[in-house]
This record gives sequence, structure tokens and C-alpha cells, in this order.
Amino acid sequence: MKKRIGCLHAHYSNIEYIQDALSSEERELVHFVDPGLMSRILSDPDFDEAQAKKKVIEQIEWIAHANVEAILITCTNYIALLDENRLTASVPILKIDEPFFHSVCRHIGPQVLLFTNPATVEGTMSRLADYAAAQDKPLRHVEARVIGNTFELILQGKKEQYVEELTKHLKEIVASEKNKRISVAQLSMVEAAVNVQREWSVAIGNPLDCLKAQFDVQSVREGA
Repeated sequence: MKKRIGCLHAHYSNIEYIQDALSSEERELVHFVDPGLMSRILSDPDFDEAQAKKKVIEQIEWIAHANVEAILITCTNYIALLDENRLTASVPILKIDEPFFHSVCRHIGPQVLLFTNPATVEGTMSRLADYAAAQDKPLRHVEARVIGNTFELILQGKKEQYVEELTKHLKEIVASEKNKRISVAQLSMVEAAVNVQREWSVAIGNPLDCLKAQFDVQSVREGA
């Protein structure tokens, strides 16, 4: 019997990434999407963090009662807002950023973590710092950088234009930061990162590859 995993996304475009990377004969992916929360966080000054956290809890509780064995959260902002102590559901929560954090912490040289959503940066970097401390792996020379005026495109459904703009910016950054490890921190940025990797034969870290590697290892262990 397939393992049923509920996937919570902040945008419909992320379904394809997760489906392509994680679908298998062993697991069934069930997708839940709410682009409204991120839009409101960015546009409504009266919508505070407490309200956002409450909304994320409601989303997780809803998915937990949809006959799933685990929940994968693919939005880094949702992860940062999640207060697991308030959850009543006992379904395991999988977070797309934790395998990525493991990869970041293993690298000892200078790094640049790229974002397009400025609202995601503080929460993600705080979680990264906590993860590194828990693993006793001090962060060295890790810089967070936002590629501005792009995230609005994905919220407007202009995915092709978003990927095109992001690909252009990534090429500029890779060319100017040759002594640093470059990574994209959001799932929506993966396609542009892959474009640059293929065209320029350079390595760009991303959370999807790290997540897939973890699932592959887990599948081997469960099949052993």
C-alpha cells in the first residue's frame, strides 16, 4: 500500500516540482494549496504574525484529517510560522528546508542564500541558525540576499516571466561570486537554478534536490 503524504504549498506552481521529484510506487502525494496567506502577509499591514500562525495551524490540522500519514510543508514561510506546540494532530510534519539546512551546514566556505520573497528571509535564517546550533555546526560566512522585484510575478501567476527574470539575475550573481557557494532557498526558484546549472555547468544548491536525496535514502532503508 502506498504511503499517503499531504503536501502544503503556497502556490500552485510548486505542485509540479514536488510531484516530479517525489512521486513513486511507494508513495501517493496529495496536494493542498493556499496562495492567499502569502499574498495577505505581503499586502495587509493589519494581518499580524499571530493571525498568520493561527492560519497555518488551521491548514495543518485540516490536512491531518484528510487520511494522510505525513505532511510535507514546501513553503519556507509557512514552516517559519508553524508552532508545532499548538498542533493537536499527531501526523509527522516534514519540512522542505531541513535537508537543505543540512547541506548548508556541511559547507565550510562562504555561501550566499538567495531569496525572492523578503517575508521569508528572517524566519528561514532564524531556523537555519537554530538547526546549526542543534547540530553543533557553527555557520560561517553565510549571507542571505533577496533578488528584488520578482516574487510579485509568481503571485500574479506569471511563472514564465518569473523564471526568466530569476535566471538572468542568477547568472549575474554566479558570474560575480565565483568564490562563493550559491544556493536558492525557495522551491519556486528551483527551475531557474536548474536552468543556470545546465547552461553554465555550475552547481547551485536548492532545497528540492536535498529533499529528494533524503526521500531516496529513506526509501532504500524502508525497502531493506
